[in-house]
Amino acid sequence: MAAAMSTASSLGLTVDDVVVLHDSNKLTLRLLPCDVLARVAPVADQVAQFEVELAQRLDEAGCPVAALEPRVEPRVHERDGFVITLWTYYGPVTLREVPPADYAHALERLHAGMRGLDVPTPHFTDRIEQAQRLVAHRDRTPALADADRELLGDTLRNLRRVIGERGGAEQLLHGEPHPGNLLSTGNGLLFIDLETCCRGPVEWDLAHAPEEVGEHYPGADQDVLRQCRILVLAVITTWRWDRDDQLPNGRRLGTEWLGQMRAALERESWS
Repeated sequence: MAAAMSTASSLGLTVDDVVVLHDSNKLTLRLLPCDVLARVAPVADQVAQFEVELAQRLDEAGCPVAALEPRVEPRVHERDGFVITLWTYYGPVTLREVPPADYAHALERLHAGMRGLDVPTPHFTDRIEQAQRLVAHRDRTPALADADRELLGDTLRNLRRVIGERGGAEQLLHGEPHPGNLLSTGNGLLFIDLETCCRGPVEWDLAHAPEEVGEHYPGADQDVLRQCRILVLAVITTWRWDRDDQLPNGRRLGTEWLGQMRAALERESWS
C-alpha cells in the first residue's frame, strides 16, 4: 500500500487515502482522492509488463478492456520490491446480473480483437500441466485423499487428451474471463486482469463464464465447451488443495467442486 501511494504521489497524483478492493496474488487498491486503481505485486512474481502492453494494444483496437490511467505514462513502476501499475478506476454500476447475451457479446468482441494480435503467450495446457504436477506431488497436496487424487489426475489427463485430439482452431484468449474479471461500467462491460492470457480454443474462455453465456456465443462447440468446463473445474479444484493456497474457504470450495466434477463426469458418456 505504501509503495502504491508513494509511486502515485511521485507522479503528481494526489493520494491521501487508500481502499483495498482485492487481496490475492496481487493487491488491488483504490487511491483517493485522485481516484486511480493501483495493482501491486512482488517483483519476483508478476507479469506486469506483459499486461500493460497487451492492455494498451487491446484498448487501441477498441476491445472491451479496462484502460490504463491516462494521467500518467503507461508503464510499470517499481518501488521497494514491488511492481505497481496504475489503471482507470471505474465506479460500479448497479446491475444485479450481467445478461448472458451481453456477456457473450463482450467476450466475442474481445476475442475478435485478440485474433489480430501476435504476442507470445503460454498455451492453455500449461495450466493443466501445473495442476497435474500438484496432483502428482503429495507433499504439495498432502490433504488430498487418494480417491480424489486419482479422480483429479485421470480427469486432467483424459480431458486434456480429448480436447487436444479435436484439433480445433486456437487463438489468443483472456484465460480467466469469469464474472470476477468482468466489470459493469458506464462505458459498458469491460474485462480486467489480462495476466492470465494464453492460447487455446475459445471454449476454454467460455468455460469460465456462466453456462448460459455459451449458448449466446456464435459458433461455440457445445461438446467441447462441456469438456472444457469440467477441465477448468478440475484445475481450480486442484489449486484449492495446494498446501500454499490462500483463498478464503479454499478447502471448503475444493470439496464442493470435487462433488460437482463427479456429477458432471457421470453425465458424460465419454468420461
